[in-house]
Amino acid sequence: MDRRVLSGTLSNAGRGAVACVHAWDHTAVRLPTVVHVKPARTRADIADNACMTPSPPIPSISIVIPVYRDTKALAQLLAWLDDEAAGAQIIVVDAGAQADCAALCDHHAVTWLAAHPCRGEQLNLGAARTTGEVLWFLHADARPPAGACAQIRQAIASGAVGGAFGFALPQAQGLAPRLIELGVRLRCQFGGVPYGDQGLFARTDAFRACGGFRDVALFEEVRLVRCLRRRGRFLQLTAPIAVSPRRWLRDGWWRSMIRNRLLALGYAAGIPPARLARWYRGPQARQHTGT
Repeated sequence: MDRRVLSGTLSNAGRGAVACVHAWDHTAVRLPTVVHVKPARTRADIADNACMTPSPPIPSISIVIPVYRDTKALAQLLAWLDDEAAGAQIIVVDAGAQADCAALCDHHAVTWLAAHPCRGEQLNLGAARTTGEVLWFLHADARPPAGACAQIRQAIASGAVGGAFGFALPQAQGLAPRLIELGVRLRCQFGGVPYGDQGLFARTDAFRACGGFRDVALFEEVRLVRCLRRRGRFLQLTAPIAVSPRRWLRDGWWRSMIRNRLLALGYAAGIPPARLARWYRGPQARQHTGT
């Protein structure tokens, strides 16, 4: 074969090979990109993660109930607490030191303590025996709303140092009870102090830092509530505690309303609570916890 022909053939073959290489390189650049898709989470995965996430601890509640010769009302409250506050520590502080009250407490497996007839002292005596992280103070004739313990725990979990429930007189009809309910609601709404029949509650550490209640028969909660408000958020719950109307029925609605306002003004003016208690209950008054 002619050397020039052979050279041309080889040259053409080389160009073809180079073209094939170029073509292959061009094809390689266009290979599809592999996309890695993360598999969707199943309900089982979500449940497993939820179980692995620690839940916040539920604060324990100790309940203190001052009482004075009021076993019938106490029996109803303890029966309610058996259902609504199962597992809570309950301490009844009895200023009457009655055997039937002690037997009732034994029946409901709650702690019974005898005390002097002074509500502030009773409350402090009961609080000193508590072990819970939250203290809840109830009057014997109170009827708390359903789910009250859960509401207290929710309030404390939200950062509140303490609080109180609303006030209602559902067993009473007429204008006077509604005016009293309105007055209590406005007083608490505009910075006034909720009273003991509204189921005061507080973190135990905050209660002790404030020095507890005053050892007096009337307005024993005023100093405590003011101190709690200085230490943090004091939450006024809207759910009301049903309060017995018997003391208003006994003394008269309008007379009781006027008397209670005069007592509050007297306390604000600096009159000693012991003297106010004598005015409240008469010359034969006893400093007790009854209504």
